[in-house]
Amino acid sequence: MTPRDVVFPSGRQALYERNRYSPAVRSNGFLFVSGQVGSREDGSPEPELEAQVRRAFDNLNAVLSAAGCTFDDVVDVTVFIVNPEQNFERIWHIWPEYWGEAPHPTLTGIGVTWLYGFQFEIKVIAKLPV
Repeated sequence: MTPRDVVFPSGRQALYERNRYSPAVRSNGFLFVSGQVGSREDGSPEPELEAQVRRAFDNLNAVLSAAGCTFDDVVDVTVFIVNPEQNFERIWHIWPEYWGEAPHPTLTGIGVTWLYGFQFEIKVIAKLPV
């Protein structure tokens, strides 16, 4: 079995190693990105919801960039939202800042009760550039 082809964004490898998971893995022409949250450099959550969502997107962008991808390469998105009935509208207006115009990737949204102190998490699958 060949080892996983892991992608680490610069400056955050220790955080991933401490939590014992890979930020992203390349496989068969795709990049599978672990859920990204609005964590600061030390791993703590941004306290304000909109700032936390933007930080999650920025963290996602760092992982995508480390693999040579952009948001345009993303084909599938899963988001997890704590208390979506209260937070959805506050979160959803941020989406166009990162994805812009259609066509958009596929999307699954899941309401959850707990995300380890965070209120939003986003995981994606991207097609690797040729």
